Amino acid sequence: MSTALKMEVDRQEIIDAVKKMKKQDREEFIEDLLAATCPEYLTNIREARAEYKAGKVASHNDVFGS
Repeated sequence: MSTALKMEVDRQEIIDAVKKMKKQDREEFIEDLLAATCPEYLTNIREARAEYKAGKVASHNDVFGS
């Protein structure tokens, strides 16, 4: 039997907890959060990875000039 527990967490508590994370953990958490809440984010990541593998990349100078 599964038991659910519902609790409220203040937004600022979450922000403070995220700020205390190590940089790598924080980046992974934010990426996971975006992936869980935004299907377009995952689609964009997949497309970008496919373009990178296909060699469809531009240098910094190509994009922004010298």
